[in-house]
Amino acid sequence: MTVTKKKMQRRGRVLLVVAGLLAVSGVLRVTTDLGPAIAQSVEREDPEMVPVQSVPQLADLDAAVAAIQSREAALVERERQFEVRFAALELAEAEFTETTRRLSEAEERLRATLAQTDAAAETDLARLTSVYENMQPDAAVPLFQKMDAGFAAGFLARMRPDAAAQILAGLEPDQAYSVSVILAGRNALAGEIER
Repeated sequence: MTVTKKKMQRRGRVLLVVAGLLAVSGVLRVTTDLGPAIAQSVEREDPEMVPVQSVPQLADLDAAVAAIQSREAALVERERQFEVRFAALELAEAEFTETTRRLSEAEERLRATLAQTDAAAETDLARLTSVYENMQPDAAVPLFQKMDAGFAAGFLARMRPDAAAQILAGLEPDQAYSVSVILAGRNALAGEIER
């Protein structure tokens, strides 16, 4: 909208200048045409009067008119160039707006996809946690023995405390210690990060 308002203001200025030039041109033409008419009427009244030499004055006026017409043509060309530039700017603005809109839509689709993926992953983890909780400890312990300590700690943290305790008790002491340290330190840095 700002571009259109500025465009209209510039057009108004250009039109005002052109109107002024046309008015000056009209006045010059009227005065130029009046000179010979007055000279002819004076000549009719007094035939012995020497005619006024208006040719040099006409040449000056013709040069002024030519200069005004040249300036008017330059202003018209400049206005045309401004219109071309404004059209290019409006096109670029429209393309930018459309690109921004498409990027926003793509971002929303990506968020929806990520939300679905997170929900599916959470569902899978909840299901697997439930499976481990419902297994007999002597069957679950060998699986947890093979897991990385951080991975095992993640599952144990999600499990019911009684089921997690039975599995942790069945692990080898070194691995049980590692898992315990990870479980104890999971939220230890949370307060530090907020500070």
